[in-house]
Amino acid sequence: MYYIYILLCSDHKTYIGCTNDLKDRIRRHQHRQILATHNRLPITLLAYFAFQNKYTAYNFEKYLKSGSGRAFLRKHQLIKLDSE
Repeated sequence: MYYIYILLCSDHKTYIGCTNDLKDRIRRHQHRQILATHNRLPITLLAYFAFQNKYTAYNFEKYLKSGSGRAFLRKHQLIKLDSE
């Protein structure tokens, strides 16, 4: 399986990532091994989506990182605005 995940970081902003091993990736975030979040700890897992197809997962991650993808997440109350 491939997972798209959304983290809430200590700076109250979200981080969206993709992995095929969610437990290991969260552990790596928590141990400061992921550069994008190593200065933004602690983190909280807000949501994740599971896909069987790698390319579908990566395309969905790309969509969620776009303006319309962020709007989708806010509309469905998965995240708040990064500035809130």
